[in-house]
Amino acid sequence: MSTQFLNTLRVGESGVVAHVAGERAMCRRLFDLGLVPGTTVTCTAVSPAGDPAAYLIRGAVIALR
Repeated sequence: MSTQFLNTLRVGESGVVAHVAGERAMCRRLFDLGLVPGTTVTCTAVSPAGDPAAYLIRGAVIALR
């Protein structure tokens, strides 16, 4: 199994969260959105500029920059 960052997923690709890193407040917010280890995440759309991207996380589509 290879490791990659969330922002490297292409539209239609999925991955499983292994680790969430960053500032404490940012990690807390991502956890609140359901982005916890073991969660399957699917990239559903990417803007033409590449930022933001939309991800399917636990049944909800969430746009992240």
